Amino acid sequence: MKKLLVGFAICVAAIAALLYFSPAALMATAQFAERQGAGLSNEQVMVGDLSIHYYHGGPADGETLLMIHGFGANKDNWVRFSKFFTKRYNVIALDLPGFGDSSKPDASYDVGTQAERVSSFVETLGVGKVHVVGNSMGGQIAALLASRHPEQVRSLALFDNSGVTSPVKSELYEILQRGEPNPLVARDAEGFDRLVSFVFVEPPKVPANVRRYMAEQASARSEQNAKIFSQLLARPIPLEPELPKIQAPTLLLWGDKDRTLDVSSIDVMKPLLKNPTVVIMKNCGHVPMIERPEETAGHYQDFLNSVKG
Repeated sequence: MKKLLVGFAICVAAIAALLYFSPAALMATAQFAERQGAGLSNEQVMVGDLSIHYYHGGPADGETLLMIHGFGANKDNWVRFSKFFTKRYNVIALDLPGFGDSSKPDASYDVGTQAERVSSFVETLGVGKVHVVGNSMGGQIAALLASRHPEQVRSLALFDNSGVTSPVKSELYEILQRGEPNPLVARDAEGFDRLVSFVFVEPPKVPANVRRYMAEQASARSEQNAKIFSQLLARPIPLEPELPKIQAPTLLLWGDKDRTLDVSSIDVMKPLLKNPTVVIMKNCGHVPMIERPEETAGHYQDFLNSVKG
């Protein structure tokens, strides 16, 4: 028995050492644990010639929530938020083509093209009408989906979405106008720290070695992200003409300290939509579902309850 206990202790110590000295292993372990806690599995489907990866959880016969991440992000942005919905809803959070584990072809990544890819993804899964929620660029894509494919959208939730010319210019807009480096494209550890401080008011706490690993991963994706961002700037699709076409009930949710896309965008969008629900979260940044997942989920559930009447 004593030898067994000693052997077990050695194994535990070895695993702990591996996790400590291997931030990739530590991060993978933490992500796996969070996915398990949220009731999500990792899935993949072919949509035409594209391999689309996504998280899936919840009852198959529940109404479907489709979650679309923003620029430079991936499906992991929705894990902590998703756990509040997988007991009741059929939850799907995808990696858009060009991001995460999905295909990254030498092709167009403007929001109109991505909206059509998402429409094909929904059709391929055969889930019928969905409650679609998107953040940042993903919100703009979600709005285009609702405008151009109303038969696929049951409700629409936009979290700090792009695509609107805001009355008050955001800090990101001013930075780009001055020709300074894009804070959303991290090319090194310093750039990653700048990115984190730019999109959060209170960033999630992450061990230092994992943060360094995340910075390395962001740096490795920087060229692809820069290419996609340049396409977004070169091929803009403003939402102002699209919003009046949206028939689905709509939630506009924004962090009032968003430096990427100014909260005054709501003043433009609200009169163009049919009786939208508006939530402004105090002292919150650009990605509320990560910064304050439980509070954001509460607002979203209230909206879903109102959609059901």
